[in-house]
Amino acid sequence: MADSTEKPNQHKNEKVGEVVSTKMQKTIVVQVSRRVPHPLYRRIVMKHKKFYAHDEENTARVGDVVRIIECRPMSKLKRWRLGDVIRRSALVGTAQPADLDVKI
Repeated sequence: MADSTEKPNQHKNEKVGEVVSTKMQKTIVVQVSRRVPHPLYRRIVMKHKKFYAHDEENTARVGDVVRIIECRPMSKLKRWRLGDVIRRSALVGTAQPADLDVKI
């Protein structure tokens, strides 16, 4: 028999999106894009929505593609937590002038 302290396997809502900001401590902003037909013209258009997600270890970087999972409210805007990083972004802007042999 299962212990009463264990929670049943709950299926939480999940979304996949791109990290657009990591400027807050333990918080990331994830932009989720979806393609939907326009209500009148039936042309496919992109819709975007930003979600605030909790990132305990600050592992996500700007440009990463991540999975976020629905959770309890953690603050006024945060209702999601970082599930996992699906694809890392390329390291942009990390080169120093000494690495490029440029005299400034």
